[in-house]
Amino acid sequence: MKGASPPKICSTAQTGRPGSTAQAVPTGQRSPDGANETALPRKHRPESEKQRMPDTNPLGVSESAALEVVVFDGGFGDQYVQDAEAVFSSRFPRAKVEHSAVQDILPVLRPRFDAGNPPDLIDNTGPQSLATADLAGEGLLSDLRTLLDAPSYDDPGTPVADTLIPAVIGKGRFGGEEVWALNYAFTAFGIWYSGSTLARHGWEYPRTWDEMLALCAEAKRKGIAGWTYAGRYPYYLQWTLYPFIAKIGGPEVLKAIDNLEPNAWKHEAVRKAFEAYYELVAKGYVLPGTPELDHTQSQTAWTEGRALFIPNAPWVENEAKDTTPPGFEMAVAPPSGLDAADAMPFETIWAQAGEAFVVPRAARNPEGGMELLRVMLGKEAARNFAVLVSSLTTVRGALGGADLPSGLASADAMVNAAGQHIVCPRTDWYQDLNREVIAGLIGEMMADRLKPAEAIARIQRAADDTARDDSVKKYRHP
Repeated sequence: MKGASPPKICSTAQTGRPGSTAQAVPTGQRSPDGANETALPRKHRPESEKQRMPDTNPLGVSESAALEVVVFDGGFGDQYVQDAEAVFSSRFPRAKVEHSAVQDILPVLRPRFDAGNPPDLIDNTGPQSLATADLAGEGLLSDLRTLLDAPSYDDPGTPVADTLIPAVIGKGRFGGEEVWALNYAFTAFGIWYSGSTLARHGWEYPRTWDEMLALCAEAKRKGIAGWTYAGRYPYYLQWTLYPFIAKIGGPEVLKAIDNLEPNAWKHEAVRKAFEAYYELVAKGYVLPGTPELDHTQSQTAWTEGRALFIPNAPWVENEAKDTTPPGFEMAVAPPSGLDAADAMPFETIWAQAGEAFVVPRAARNPEGGMELLRVMLGKEAARNFAVLVSSLTTVRGALGGADLPSGLASADAMVNAAGQHIVCPRTDWYQDLNREVIAGLIGEMMADRLKPAEAIARIQRAADDTARDDSVKKYRHP
């Protein structure tokens, strides 16, 4: 199916994904042959090393400075970055490119930030990512406005900033005008299902919660669970629960939650949403054993037809490709609404710019890191990324005319149907609170170890504790 460009969206939250199995951990040391020894900061390089080429080298990259890149090894893999590195190497053949893919960014790279020898470009993503807000606050990142003001890779007359969809630049700001991160993927969260399975049984995707429960009951009678999810990573549930809350009570409910306002979690919309999700557990509509499953296991159970629905994102099409049978017709839809009294329409979703790339301030070759990002933000590289990993992209028009797999085409259609009805929870403002505490308590509720009222009460207490903690920098929606 042909792709279209995403509509205007607001600034959104950073999320992480569990990684895949392969891992090549960087040592934190420079190449043993000394190839990186000449990669000094630009102001310290000899004039013969700089070799400025204003038209083709707008960022002033040294032709021989080594470049080190570390990529999160998750659902997207790292081939799309290696493909862009090949383009970089064709333009700077004397520059050695050192590439690593790791699953856990924080334990691998935090020591290198502390030692003052971080890589030149980092894909700071995943459940063990570094908190971008903290890195920016510590002065450890480069301001990427230099890159945004540079000519785009495709059109020297258009700056990089003008090639990106709205909200990408705002997502990389944390309380000032500086841009500390650029997010490469455009992710739309929803409820994923097999189109062929629904069609075979004569079922339609449920638009209200009563319809969802009725369909789950019918599926259960046929030996199919209604839902499964990544029980070991319960923040996957937030991606559909939060827009469900917004549908019931309006976007102001999520804004109050983001702002750590008193009693924000006690809003009636939160109670209704939590009780609705708990019904799935109480009525036996969740695949048994789901709380113990990781993302891969839950996705495999889903593609094997053991469950109808799974909360996820477009990367599932790539992650689950080895277990997806022919004719599965992977598709995604917005979370079901509650009822006709909802404040926002059925089409409302959580969509965001994600996969944050950063250039450390102490990098030996920050210009090279920005130049590789400039290559990646060209339409050809962005289209290659989308097709390789089944993801939308933050580069305007990159998918125009591309043949998309069924899941990605469905996500593209869902985003365009949502229009302006896109919510943007800032779970990245207080990453530990959101990912560890709130998501954990939601997971406990869905494992039937907490009732909704107790889960809400404990979440509110945790939010209040964060609001009172003067050591935590606070952020607010205007």
